[in-house]
Amino acid sequence: MSPKPRWLPLLSWLILAVGPLAASDSRLNILFVFADDWGRYASAYRGLDGRPTVNDVIKTPNVDRVAREGVLFRNAFATSPSCTPCRSALLSGRYFFQTGRAAILNGAVWDETIPSFPLLLRDAGYHIGKSFKVWSPGTPADAPFGRQEYAYQSAGNACNNFSEESTAMVESGMTVAAAREKILGQVRGNFDSFLAARKAGQPWHYFLGTTTTHRAWTRGSGKALWGIEPDSLKGKLPKFLPDVAELREDVADYLGECQAVDAYVGVLLKRLEEIGELDKTVVVLSGDHGMPGVTNGKCNLYDHGSMVPLVVRWPGAKAGRVVDDLVRLPDLMPTFLEIGGAKIPENLYGKSIVSLIKSDRAGRIDPTRDWVIVGRERHVWLAREGNLPYPMRALRTPDFLYVRNFMPDRWPMGAPGLAAAQPLDLNRIGAETRIAYADMDASPTKTWLIAHQNDAEWKWHVDIAFAKRPGEELYDLKNDPDQIKNLAADPAFAAKKKELADRLMKTLTAAGDPRVTGDGSTYDKSPFTDAEQPAADGSKKKGKKKAGE
Repeated sequence: MSPKPRWLPLLSWLILAVGPLAASDSRLNILFVFADDWGRYASAYRGLDGRPTVNDVIKTPNVDRVAREGVLFRNAFATSPSCTPCRSALLSGRYFFQTGRAAILNGAVWDETIPSFPLLLRDAGYHIGKSFKVWSPGTPADAPFGRQEYAYQSAGNACNNFSEESTAMVESGMTVAAAREKILGQVRGNFDSFLAARKAGQPWHYFLGTTTTHRAWTRGSGKALWGIEPDSLKGKLPKFLPDVAELREDVADYLGECQAVDAYVGVLLKRLEEIGELDKTVVVLSGDHGMPGVTNGKCNLYDHGSMVPLVVRWPGAKAGRVVDDLVRLPDLMPTFLEIGGAKIPENLYGKSIVSLIKSDRAGRIDPTRDWVIVGRERHVWLAREGNLPYPMRALRTPDFLYVRNFMPDRWPMGAPGLAAAQPLDLNRIGAETRIAYADMDASPTKTWLIAHQNDAEWKWHVDIAFAKRPGEELYDLKNDPDQIKNLAADPAFAAKKKELADRLMKTLTAAGDPRVTGDGSTYDKSPFTDAEQPAADGSKKKGKKKAGE
């Protein structure tokens, strides 16, 4: 027998002194950028709709890189086009209406017995951390992510208000480039503090929840800060938006905020490359619903309100693919748990998309992914102004959108309120336009529509934005991609309407949706109606968030 090497006793002593040598965890890291109010806007989507759109104008090289090196999902949807209920569904993998008082925005309360993917990843051994908004407004703040225990944002929060912060810096004498770099430095600093807190070899999950794409932002900032010429949007706005200078500027400013999100993505990708972990990290980019403060956007179940970007880079997966399957944000909950090797709760609405990401195919992959359900109960609630909740559900298939409005006697965007006050100044987008049609965020677009509500030329545009709607809506998506011609009363589509209506109600009943079970009035009673409401002048009572947040 060969003699033992002289160094073995020394190695044995070291093991006894420091304990067993820990093997590096081979599980992938998870970087999730989830931007508030970021709809399906990125240059990676350019040309996919077969017609001119605002994606022809926006420039997002970093999102495009993730798509080029990964997978772009053409048909991804929020479960509810309102911040808190959308995020409740995302974090839990459930339908939004299965999350108790977290199914509403104003007055939301999180049930901490509901499993959420960040805390399940933590329990599976992941180092977790977040910067800024994960689940809000609601109580306790960001409860599904451990409240503020895992917050890394001490480097600064200017990235939540890019245009306002950059404009202020420029007005104080900085160049646009220097102002941008200062904000991007804060994004880097927060991420670095998160990375520094992990244990060696520990897999991690980082959630960047920037709110820069949430209203409000600085008028003219799209051109001033990003070089986006508003008139480049001529002929590219959806048909329900008047193609006028004021609205083109508003959309251009929004696209500037989307490009800021892209810049943040670039910072994180570069940092991962610098530390040699890009190819050990799954990168996921998305947003919680469509564009705010415009017709058919946020708080609506049309595609403009419920369709979101979803781009995923998975190390080693076949790159450059566009997947057409209909997927939902709650699918990310079991997806992240599968990546982390954590146990996935049963009976979820969400279904892991790992197989789609790792497939070598494009287009339609899973034939069962041919539907999504979206819905809404309450966003802002100003009962004293007549702004009552507007319950809706919809079934979206590849070819049709069927919408059920349960209370068609109510105003879908809230009551007119002060909308009769004219003239309105486009620079005044505060309380007077928040209270008028309160479920559309205050914006130049909203103010312009209200100011032109009595002009015959624009009446159709005003009505589609604010007027009451019938109990049922049906849209043929191939022939009407902007969803402006309601076919629900057309006899030629009666059979299709019945098919989709029956399927929607059957699915909602099986899922225990309180709007269709019992007497259907759950959301119209306590405790859902208990929250203190903002005063009529738009001021906030203690502990409450601003309208539309």
